[in-house]
Amino acid sequence: MDITRQEVKQRMSRVVIHNGTVYLCGQVCKDASKGIEEQTQTMLDKVDELLERAGSDREHMLSATVYVRDMKDFAAMNEVWDAWVPEGHAPARACVEARMARPELLVEVSVIAAVKA
Repeated sequence: MDITRQEVKQRMSRVVIHNGTVYLCGQVCKDASKGIEEQTQTMLDKVDELLERAGSDREHMLSATVYVRDMKDFAAMNEVWDAWVPEGHAPARACVEARMARPELLVEVSVIAAVKA
């Protein structure tokens, strides 16, 4: 059983690859002072970077769990999400309202993807 971990810290690994599957830890925005649209976009930009480093991409996403601080931001977050997900490649997805680790964070995502063949 081969498990590859990237950016390993005491508490978590940023990326874990096992058996052709990529697991990303929760990703948040680059600048928490921004609104939901920019927080969502920069969070998804980070997902793109991590998937690429792991040998995957958004067309190979299997599952995503999106956490929003307040469901009032659901529609605006979805506008950015929908533009980002390639047509015909939407992952299984859940979206829940959740308290964030820092109050200024509006959105977070965890992604599972297949490694490109």
